Amino acid sequence: MSAAPPAGPPRPPTTGEPLLSLRGVRKSFPGPRRGERHVVLREIDLDVEAGQCVVLIGSSGSGKSTLLRCLNLLEVVDDGIIRLEGREITDPRVDADDIRSSIGIVFQSYNLFPHLSVLENVTLAPVRVHGRRRAEAREAALGMLTRVGLAEKAHARPDDLSGGQQQRVAIARALVNRPRLLLLDEVTSALDPELVGEVLDLLRSLAEEGMTMILNTHEMGFARQVADVVAHLHDGVIAEIGPPSQVIDAPRSEATRRFLSRLHA
Repeated sequence: MSAAPPAGPPRPPTTGEPLLSLRGVRKSFPGPRRGERHVVLREIDLDVEAGQCVVLIGSSGSGKSTLLRCLNLLEVVDDGIIRLEGREITDPRVDADDIRSSIGIVFQSYNLFPHLSVLENVTLAPVRVHGRRRAEAREAALGMLTRVGLAEKAHARPDDLSGGQQQRVAIARALVNRPRLLLLDEVTSALDPELVGEVLDLLRSLAEEGMTMILNTHEMGFARQVADVVAHLHDGVIAEIGPPSQVIDAPRSEATRRFLSRLHA
């Protein structure tokens, strides 16, 4: 991959306040019976410092993806407060599109438009949603495609790319507005095993450059290498949180021990 400036903006000066702060966040969805609610997140408290890589682990249905969707305002929380750089983004009066320009998100399915070129996919949101000039957006997109090693594929269609290349395009699209925070939801789970490494290598380099990231993964080896903090979600709560050496290698929570034993089995 070509060398390029860090994908994220410079780290802000230390203010004593985390980049991202969650307090008492709850989220539920309608249950199978009328009037029932299925609680997915219960009283989530979490602080993320600028430049940290936080890895969420846990079984399917534990709330990991829902938490990321709440952070990007794709879901409205039932209760609690989320602050980004001190600003309460759960305030219903905030401009969601403005917030999303500061928070990039990448899903396990690439969600690329097949009828558009790679370059058009990356420039679409900056131009149509954020009102950037087309020439400016194109220049930023080409720079980000160079960053992820795909500048030569700028005019290709997504269907002409491998799964790993499509996922790197999706990451470039999330990074093109130079967000303060990058969210990644199981971005390797839909890839063939031989393609996982190229995406993990990109995420590893972003972490080394100081990009603030929160990601879900079952790749425990990757989590050990790049995570500053690992949080195990179980039944909608954070059962255990700490450095990888604690949570993955010497878990204190019985729920975490059970999850890791099932994962290894």
